[in-house]
Amino acid sequence: MMKEKIQELSAHIFNEVVGFRQHIHANPELSFKEFETSKYIKDKLSSWGIPYTEMANTGVVGLIQGSIPSDKVIALRADMDALPITEANNKPYKSKNLGVMHACGHDVHSSSLLGTAYILNQLKAEFAGTIKLVFQPAEELLPGGASIMIKEGVLENPKPQSIVGQHVMPLIETGKVGFRSGIYMASTDELYVTVTGKGGHGAQPHQNIDPVLITAHIIVALQQIVSRNADPRLPSVLSFGKVNAHGATNIIPNEVKLEGTFRTLNEEWRNEAHRLMKKMAEGIAESMGGSCHFDIHRGYPFLINEEKLTNEARACAEDYLGAENVIDLDIWMAAEDFAYYSQVTNACFYRLGTGNAAKGTTYSVHTPNFDIDEDALKTSTGLMAYIALKQLGN
Repeated sequence: MMKEKIQELSAHIFNEVVGFRQHIHANPELSFKEFETSKYIKDKLSSWGIPYTEMANTGVVGLIQGSIPSDKVIALRADMDALPITEANNKPYKSKNLGVMHACGHDVHSSSLLGTAYILNQLKAEFAGTIKLVFQPAEELLPGGASIMIKEGVLENPKPQSIVGQHVMPLIETGKVGFRSGIYMASTDELYVTVTGKGGHGAQPHQNIDPVLITAHIIVALQQIVSRNADPRLPSVLSFGKVNAHGATNIIPNEVKLEGTFRTLNEEWRNEAHRLMKKMAEGIAESMGGSCHFDIHRGYPFLINEEKLTNEARACAEDYLGAENVIDLDIWMAAEDFAYYSQVTNACFYRLGTGNAAKGTTYSVHTPNFDIDEDALKTSTGLMAYIALKQLGN
C-alpha cells in the first residue's frame, strides 16, 4: 500500500521535479558559492511547511518527522554545486552562467531530493521516524562540503542510524539503478610537485641543471609505486595530467611544476604510497643535481557501502522497480565526498541510470555535453522515499 502511494505521489510531482532540475541546471553555482541554489531549496521546503536549518554556509538540512512516535532516524543526501565547465548543449535550460555547468548531475540530485521531500511530507501522518534532508554544498572541491557538515553536526541532533545518497550514471539506462556492497569508490589525493634546477640556453645543457629532464625521470619512476610496490590485488591509480615548464625550444627553465592524482582503496597503503612517492621524487631530483618539493593535498577517503543497509536498499529497489532494473556495480576509482559519511555511519551510495542513446544522454559526467534523460526523475524521487520509509520500519 505504501509503495503504491509513493508511486502515485512521484507521478504527481514529476513535472514539478523536472522544473526544479531545469531551474537549478540553468543557474549553476560553483562549490561553496551555492547561494541562489540554497535559497531556491529553502523556498521550496518552506512552501511545503518543512522546517530546515542552515549549515556549512550554503548547506540546508530539512527535517520531516513522522506522526507515529519512533526514535529511528535516516538521512538522505544530495549535493548542490556545479563545475567550472562551459556547457556545449543547446537546450532551453542551458547554463546561464558562462563557464559554469552542472556537468556532474548535482542538479538532478538536488531536484530529486526536493521531490522525495514532497512525497515524504505528504505521507508523514502515516509513518514512524524522522528523515533528515541533507542538501550539501561543495562536493567538487577539497576539503568537501561533507566533511564540513559533519564537523558542524549534520549527523547529530537527531542522530541518524544511516545515510543514503544517489548519483547519476549515464552508462546505466534510464529506469535502472546500480548497487554495490562494501568498498565502492576510491580515496583521492592531489599531488603538486615543483622540480627546481638551473635554467639556461638549450644549446649549453652542460652549464645547466635541467628540471625538465629530472621531471621526466620522476614521472616514469613514480609509476613503479603502483606497478612494483602496490599489492596487485589492490586497485591503485597514479596519474599526472599537468606539466608546466614555461621554457622554449632553446630555453631550459629554472623549474617545472607537475600536478596529478593518487587514488586507492586502502588507508594503510595510501599512507605508505605517500611516503614512497615523496622519497622517490626527492631522491631522483637530488641525484640529478636539482631539488623537489612534493606536496600532497589529502583528499576524500574511500567510500564503503555498509553491507546490511545496501542489501536492504537493493531489495527495496527490486521491489519498487523490478529486479530486472537493478544491476551490480563494479569498483569505481573516481572519488566522492559522500565517503566521509560512510566513514562515520552506515551508508549506502547507489547509482541512478540517466542514459538514453536515442536522446543523446550517454556523454560522461564532467564533460561539456553531459545531460540526462529526464525520465530518470520518475525513478529518483520515489525510490529514495521508498528506501527511507522501509529503513524506518514502515
